[in-house]
Amino acid sequence: MDFYKKVFKKEFIAIYFIVLVILGFVFIKMIDFNSNQEITNKDYSTIQSNKETCFNCHTQNTGFSEYHNPELIGCVSCHLGNPKAKDKDDSHKGMVLIPGNLVDADQTCGKCHKDELHKIKHSLMTTNSGLVAVDKFIFGEADSPDYHYNITDLQFTAADKHMRDLCANCHLGAEKKEFGEITQLSRGGGCNACHLNYSAEAKKDLDTYLKSGKIDLPKVHPSTDIFVTNVHCFGCHSRSSRISTNYEGWHETLLDKKDVLNKAGYKVFEDERVYSYEGEDVHHTKGLLCIDCHSSHEVMGDGKDYLHEEQAVTLNCADCHYKDKPNTINYDELDIESSLVFLHRKYEHRDKKILAVKKDGHPLVNTFVDDNGEVFLIGKKDGVLHPIKKQSDVCSRDNAHQSVSCSTCHAQWSPRCIGCHNSFEKNSKTAYDLLDKKYVEGRWVEHVYEFLADKPAMGVRVNDEGRKIEPAIPGMILTIDHDSYDDDKKGTSFHRLYAPNSPHTISKAVRDCKSCHANSAAIGYGNGKLIYDISKGYGDWVFHADYDVNPNDNLPEDAWIPFLGNSPHKIVSTRSDFRPFTVKEQKEILLVGACLQCHKDDSKVMKQSLELGISPLLLKITKACILPKK
Repeated sequence: MDFYKKVFKKEFIAIYFIVLVILGFVFIKMIDFNSNQEITNKDYSTIQSNKETCFNCHTQNTGFSEYHNPELIGCVSCHLGNPKAKDKDDSHKGMVLIPGNLVDADQTCGKCHKDELHKIKHSLMTTNSGLVAVDKFIFGEADSPDYHYNITDLQFTAADKHMRDLCANCHLGAEKKEFGEITQLSRGGGCNACHLNYSAEAKKDLDTYLKSGKIDLPKVHPSTDIFVTNVHCFGCHSRSSRISTNYEGWHETLLDKKDVLNKAGYKVFEDERVYSYEGEDVHHTKGLLCIDCHSSHEVMGDGKDYLHEEQAVTLNCADCHYKDKPNTINYDELDIESSLVFLHRKYEHRDKKILAVKKDGHPLVNTFVDDNGEVFLIGKKDGVLHPIKKQSDVCSRDNAHQSVSCSTCHAQWSPRCIGCHNSFEKNSKTAYDLLDKKYVEGRWVEHVYEFLADKPAMGVRVNDEGRKIEPAIPGMILTIDHDSYDDDKKGTSFHRLYAPNSPHTISKAVRDCKSCHANSAAIGYGNGKLIYDISKGYGDWVFHADYDVNPNDNLPEDAWIPFLGNSPHKIVSTRSDFRPFTVKEQKEILLVGACLQCHKDDSKVMKQSLELGISPLLLKITKACILPKK
């Protein structure tokens, strides 16, 4: 009997072991199915942190994130060095004091986060391809803005030098070389740019360490985690189209800080730029972070090389504010990256449907649909539950504006700058190369005429996805003094390009109908008075510009196109698929504008025009209706 018991016990153990192996294999394949790649990591799995000699000196340290605790992964997995040496100098040989910079990330962060590092290296935040491409295009060094570049490959052509002097600071490849937290002035830093967080205790310990001449070792270590704040985004995204500042409601001015001392409605940021308050984004008012909408799938990218940012961003307003029913995914369908975010955030809605972006299917793991069909977003800043409302009836039934993007109507304002003159100062002794991080001789200088804040203009995006009307702002209304850089290239070139824009100044209220259909700036003529004259018995639109005309093309300084005309320029946009309205489209817009001279936005006839379009209603006009002449 004992013999059979022993045999049964052995067979049970064997069967149990086989079952575990099979389950383990199935689990790995399930993960592999979701990620389409292996997740095993030899370097990570063989760490023996308890044998590292680092702990002989660096004891009782705290502050680490849960999943980067040296008790689990050691010190060397991040900082390198010699974990077996007992002498201080030998231990520190080959050590990386600030891990995470892309120059050595493959030896540090990339050992465990190989896939993420691959994505980041191909991200537009690293390559800056779009910025380089447009600049080269405008300088005449490329025949299209749609070539792929990497900012680290810049040489010293006129366009490359222009980028080095004015734009090459904001890319993830820029190294973080100083200890300390991420601030408004931070640029680059690889993985640190998003994932480095200093607690108050860590900042205090660092300050003590530096003041002691690096003798009093910090006890509290900064954390490396997924808790990204808006400050992490601010350093780079407060430049160019100023998305970060716009989101908070601030618009850059040309004022000096002494001009706004103790003045309400103004703010001086850390780089001493002065901003006026124009109205914050409704999502910022609710306490939402940038990453509440733009998840890791967009921020880090998907590993593909994109030409421009709008191609890399797949999220759409309608993914949350859906029309009929939300696009969802189950918890057990999450990819590895999303599952890890879900785990680190300690979310519990595994039994609920999760919103997924329609365009590429990536999940928004901080959302869920409850048992009653209501949709909620969990704020990543504070865990507050925010109900998500579907599209209003107006948006849902509005057939006339199906080709209009949400932000075209819902953006409160957008930044505009006009009159930018670019010249090269050959003898400048204070020039600084933002790419090579060193002082050089000679620099490009921009002279900006004026900064404005107003409702955005409109432009038309036409590509494989169809035709879409989107916000547009002056992208490059500028002159370039070519001969100031190159004696062999004489004269100047003038450009009048608008750019597609995503104003992060969204409000629940929408712009009124006249602000599009009877507004000169919205259509592309620039600021001024657009008057509908009926004194001759027929309708005649008349435009009086606020700004003088530019002698280069006889258009008002802030205009994109002539009044009821086509642009005289061959190149009109910073994108090959984005353009101003044609004359035919302008007339169609102004036709509705003529109706709005008598009919209010909420009148029966204008509501009908939203559902049916304007054409059927023109068949019912009375003698009192005075339409524009054709």
